[in-house]
Amino acid sequence: MRIPAHSVCTAIRDDIVAGVYERGSRLTEELLARRYGVSRVPVREALRTLEAEGFVVTRRHAGACVAEPTEQEGADLLEMRMLLEPLGAYRAAQRRTEAHLKVLRGLVRLGQERARRGNSEDLRSLGGWFHETLAQASGSPALTSMLTQLRHKIAWMYAVEAPANPVESWTEHGAIVDAVARGDSERARGLTALHTERATAAHRLRFASGPERVERVRNSQHPVNMTSLRH
Repeated sequence: MRIPAHSVCTAIRDDIVAGVYERGSRLTEELLARRYGVSRVPVREALRTLEAEGFVVTRRHAGACVAEPTEQEGADLLEMRMLLEPLGAYRAAQRRTEAHLKVLRGLVRLGQERARRGNSEDLRSLGGWFHETLAQASGSPALTSMLTQLRHKIAWMYAVEAPANPVESWTEHGAIVDAVARGDSERARGLTALHTERATAAHRLRFASGPERVERVRNSQHPVNMTSLRH
C-alpha cells in the first residue's frame, strides 16, 4: 500500500506552517520519511510540490530547505488576497450552487453561535472553512487553488489577532452570503473587500522562536502512515 504524495505534502506543509521546521532548515528525504512513516518516494514528490508553492527551496550543497520569505513577500501575499477574495465572492454570486449556500449558511449560524460564546479557537477554524467554501462556490478551480495556497502561506508568516467584536465579524460573513444567495455580484465583492481589509489589519508578522516554537513542536501530529506498512 502506497501513501499518496498529496497526504505527505499536506503533513509537511502543516508542520512548516506550524513552525515545526524553522525557516532555512534542511529537509532531508530520509528523516522526513522516517518522521511520517512513509517511503522516500512520496516525500520526494511532496518536496517538489512544496517548492512550486514557495514553502521549500533547493540550495546547492544543502538540498531541500524551508524557504525564508521576506517581509515584502508577506505584504505581497496579503495584497494578493485582498484582490482575489472579492473576485471569488463576485464569481460565487454568479455560479454558487444550493449545496454551497447550505454549507455557507450553516457555517454562519455556527460562527454567530460560537461568537456569542466567545470560543476563539472554533471561530478560527470556522472562518477558514467559510472562506474555503466561498472560494469553491466561485466555480473556478484555479482561483480556489490560489486562494488556498495564499491562506496557507499567510498563516505561516502571520499571527492573527482575534477580532475585537467577533459577533460583528460573523454578521459581515452573513451579509456576504445573503448577497451571494441573491446573485448580487457587486455587493458580494464590495462586502468581501471591506471584510478582507479589516481582517488584514489584524495580521502581525510571525517570527516564532523559543517557548512558542517548542509548544508548536509538542502539539504537532507527526505520522501520516497510521498503519504498519512495508516499503
